[in-house]
Amino acid sequence: MAFPTLTAVLKAAGEATRLRILALLAETELTVSDLTAILHQSQPRLSRHLRLLTEAGLVERFREGAWAFFRLGERGSAADVARGLIARLDAEDAVIGRDRERLAAVRGARAVAAQAYFRRHAAEWDRIRKLHVADAAVEAAVRAALADKPIRALLDLGTGTGRMLELFAPDIERGLGLDLSLDMLALARARLDRAGLQHCSVRHGDIYNLALPRDSFDVVILHQVLHFLDDGPRAIAEAARVLRPGGRFLVVDFAPHDLEFLREQHAHRRLGFAAETVTQWLEAAGLELVRQQTLPPPGPEGKIAVSLWLARDPRILLAAPPAREVA
Repeated sequence: MAFPTLTAVLKAAGEATRLRILALLAETELTVSDLTAILHQSQPRLSRHLRLLTEAGLVERFREGAWAFFRLGERGSAADVARGLIARLDAEDAVIGRDRERLAAVRGARAVAAQAYFRRHAAEWDRIRKLHVADAAVEAAVRAALADKPIRALLDLGTGTGRMLELFAPDIERGLGLDLSLDMLALARARLDRAGLQHCSVRHGDIYNLALPRDSFDVVILHQVLHFLDDGPRAIAEAARVLRPGGRFLVVDFAPHDLEFLREQHAHRRLGFAAETVTQWLEAAGLELVRQQTLPPPGPEGKIAVSLWLARDPRILLAAPPAREVA
């Protein structure tokens, strides 16, 4: 870095509140309101700090509707400096520890709100989805994306009512769906029971901390879940962990849109995703993008397009050596 640039970066980071902000953004992306709740400082003051960090290249800002999100810079020399400084922070520091406790409370409140939404709408989830997504077209694209190879074991993250398991049941040996909502799991179990799909099951699970061994699934699906999540990259990285060598990971979610009521009324954390955003997250998780496509909104009144990202684990699946003949 040029001397003036490095000086500006260090000046931006070298203030107590701004360093605390960097440490928090290393954990997850946050809004000004989130930071206000965590740091107990005024919104105008935090906005000034965030502006300085953004101008220095330490932080990235992106707007979605009425909200602005901030995250630690991902590229460039300034981002490298930010991560280097955070790595040198004492994990046992009292100030940093207190901030993380408040961050956990903020994230917990979000989770409670999402759970409350699912509890209210569990029985009508499929009907609500149809207001925004052309199910038949999306499911056809999903099947086409994964049609070139057989699937032994499939994992459906945020399985909801279990529709993805039902869709692929004729083609797989084993299917597992995970969801955090007990109400959703009850619906999924009823759906699988009605269809007689004994090789498919669902269980309660945390998408950020899968109680599953590494390299255990041929295919992982994240279908219309990412826009609810607080930390998309973390969920993608955890999904990549359980993929077998050569395994495939399919993400299906909304393209960017401006329907703010989905955030206000239906607990959507993000209003869709640009193609390059999810691609970067997949690549950061060590996966190779195979295909990206966007399906246009259905009909003249449709407002939300749906995007698909198919990635694969680049590791080569080695065949087992032939059994040694016994004389």
